[in-house]
Amino acid sequence: MPQTILTPVQHELIIKKSRFIACVQPMPDRAGAQKIVAGLRAAHPGAAHVCWALLAGGQSAAVDDGEPSGTAGRPMLDVLRHQDLEGVLATVVRYFGGVKLGAGGLVRAYTDSVAQALLGAQKMPIIRQRHLRCDASYPLEGLVRRELDAAGATLDDVTHADVVSFAFHLPEDKAAPVIARLNEAGNGRIDWIAENEES
Repeated sequence: MPQTILTPVQHELIIKKSRFIACVQPMPDRAGAQKIVAGLRAAHPGAAHVCWALLAGGQSAAVDDGEPSGTAGRPMLDVLRHQDLEGVLATVVRYFGGVKLGAGGLVRAYTDSVAQALLGAQKMPIIRQRHLRCDASYPLEGLVRRELDAAGATLDDVTHADVVSFAFHLPEDKAAPVIARLNEAGNGRIDWIAENEES
């Protein structure tokens, strides 16, 4: 099950005199990640590199920032993927200590930096939500409300017009049983509007 982290966590490693300052934090999108990275560059003007990796659905990224290709951003992203994280930004600020680490050494350094930071992170499962809409006649309003309440659904909107329109969401794994119960209890008199899934 995919997880995210609740708060930013930092960890620092010194490897052959180079300083690696890692941070992992919740991040929903690339624009937010780029702001954080720009802030790190401003806060660490003497740093040789500010490498980062973002795992956020279609907005994922892996940036080496001048390190040899594939030695920083990709290994950092691999750590996030390996731990089944989503909506997480990993950054590593590197101060060069004068000793070259080689490609293998860099991969290990960036991997370890992010992995160590994640050890201190509080993780939380991501429960995917399903958003549904249905229409019911007025006599069925109480029944629909009771079923949604029993299923732990969250009502987003209720509109009273010719019929009662419900918009609600609930954990994805509870959606099919609720639809089945409402269809059965309403004897097929509940109309479902085109649905979409969101997380």
